Amino acid sequence: MTEKLSLRKRSVTIAGHGTSVSLENAFWDALKDLAEERGISLNAMITEIDKERTGNLSSAIRVYVLEHMRR
Repeated sequence: MTEKLSLRKRSVTIAGHGTSVSLENAFWDALKDLAEERGISLNAMITEIDKERTGNLSSAIRVYVLEHMRR
């Protein structure tokens, strides 16, 4: 369980620009699963989330994953 709660920073490309995002391993795993289900890359999914966000990208990703898990 501790490993799932550990923060992991990854480099991603959003609209051609590199940035880094820190998320707990559990959120990275869930986000990867959601991207695979949709047949898109992790970068493409994060780009979609980035376009819709109003605040912090890491928080927006967590909310996105949570909303999809609740459905």
